[in-house]
Amino acid sequence: MVRLRFILALWLSKCARLALRLVRRNATYFPGFLALRLCPDFLRYVGKPEKIIAVTGSNGKTTVSNLLCDVLAGKGYRVLGNRLGSNVAAGIATSLLAGSTVFGKTQYEMAVLEVDERSSKRIYPFVKPDYLIITNLFRDSIMRNAHPQYIAGFIEEAVPETTKLILNADDLISSAICPENPRAHFGLGPMKTDVETCVNLINDVQICPVCCGELVYDYRRYHHIGKAHCRGCGFASPQSEYFAREIDTDAGTMTVADKNGEMSYRLLSGSVFNIYNMVTVIAALRELGLSHAEIRQGLDTASIVETRYNARKAGGVTIIMQMSKDKNALAGSRAFDYISGLPGRKEIILMMNCAHDQQHWSENTAWLYDCDFEFLNRETITRIVATGPRAKDYCLRLLLAGVPEEKIRCAFHELDAPDLLEYAEGSSICLLYGTDVLALVYKVQAKLEKLAQEASVQ
Repeated sequence: MVRLRFILALWLSKCARLALRLVRRNATYFPGFLALRLCPDFLRYVGKPEKIIAVTGSNGKTTVSNLLCDVLAGKGYRVLGNRLGSNVAAGIATSLLAGSTVFGKTQYEMAVLEVDERSSKRIYPFVKPDYLIITNLFRDSIMRNAHPQYIAGFIEEAVPETTKLILNADDLISSAICPENPRAHFGLGPMKTDVETCVNLINDVQICPVCCGELVYDYRRYHHIGKAHCRGCGFASPQSEYFAREIDTDAGTMTVADKNGEMSYRLLSGSVFNIYNMVTVIAALRELGLSHAEIRQGLDTASIVETRYNARKAGGVTIIMQMSKDKNALAGSRAFDYISGLPGRKEIILMMNCAHDQQHWSENTAWLYDCDFEFLNRETITRIVATGPRAKDYCLRLLLAGVPEEKIRCAFHELDAPDLLEYAEGSSICLLYGTDVLALVYKVQAKLEKLAQEASVQ
C-alpha cells in the first residue's frame, strides 16, 4: 500500500510539474507540495543520488549552490540541483521527483541542494547529506527566525552524525554546530577593509561561549564575522583548513591554501560577502576531490547569478542591480556597505518591499532598525528614492540615519521611481530589491535604461 501511494504521488506530481511548465511557470514548489500531501513519506522513498551536498545558512546559499553546480557540471558530473531557490521540503521534493524516472529511481550521480535552515528537521532525516555546507548564521526574518542561536538549534537537531560539515571558521555561531561531527573549516586572512571594533548595529557574538568572558577580535570583517579569542580561558576561532590570503580586490585576485598546496584565483566579485562565497565553494570542491587547477578552471568561466548582482552601461551611467533580501537586516547592511563604497557618484532606488508577505500578513518593520542605513549617508550618494508600499518607512529610517532630507525622494509606485533620478553623466544608479519582485524589478530596470539613454543624447 505504501509503495502504491508513493507511485501515485510521484506520477501525479510529475504530471502537475509538466502542466505548470507548459504554461511557463517555474514549477519549483507545487509539484513537491502535492507529492508530500499525497505521500507524507515521499522524501523517504524517492530515489536520491549517491552523493548529496546540502547548502544552508542565512546568506549566500543560493550563490554557493549555483557555483557548485556550475563547476561540477563542467567537470562532467550529472548534478541535480534546485537552482531557483525553492529550498523548503516541497522544493526539495520537486527537485528529486524531477530527477527521477517514472518508477522513482534517480537519474543523477550527485545532488547539490540548497536547504532552508528551518526546514532541516523535515529534510535531513530522509535526505541525508554526505556534506553540509553552512555559509553563516545571522539574524534573519524576526517573525520567522527569531535569533541565530535559535536557527542553529534547528540544524543541530537534524544533521546526521555521519555528515561532514564544511564551516565558516570566521563565524563563531555556525562553526560551533554539531561539534562531534567530522568537519572542515574555511576562512579569510586579514584584509585592508578590516576593522578593530564593530561598526554595525548588530553584534551578536560579544562574549566567550565557554567562560562568558569578553571576546577580543584580532580582526573583524563586519558584525560578528572575524577572528576572535578569549583572554580568560584561551578559547579562539577554529583554524581554517582552507584559507584565503593575499586578497587584492583592486587586482581581483586571491590565493587559497590548504595542506596539499595553494592556487591563485580570480575574484568573481569584489564584495567581501562574495569572496566568502567563493572560498566556500573552493573548500567544498576540494573536499569532493577536485584539484585546485580543476576548480580554478571551472570558476574562471563562472559568474554570480544575474538575479543577485549585475551591472551594465546605459547611456552615460552604469546601472547596478543588487539583491538585498527583505526582512534581513544583515543582507541590507552588507548591500548598503558595498554600494556606498563603489567609486563615483551614485543614486539609489530602495524597493525591498516583501511583496509576498503583503498577501498574507502585515510585515514586521523592526528589521529596518537593525539594518545599517547609516552607510547610505555618504557624500557620494546624491539621491535616494524610496519606493513601494514601505516607501514612507524607508524615508523615516533614512532620516534617522542622518541622510539629508533634500536627498530623499518618495514614490509609492515602483515604476514611478526612475522618473525621480537625475542620470548625471558618469554616475551609477543602484537598484536594491528583495527576493520576490523580480518581474517588477526587470520592468524598473528597463525604464532606467530607457531614461538613461534619453538623458545621454540631450
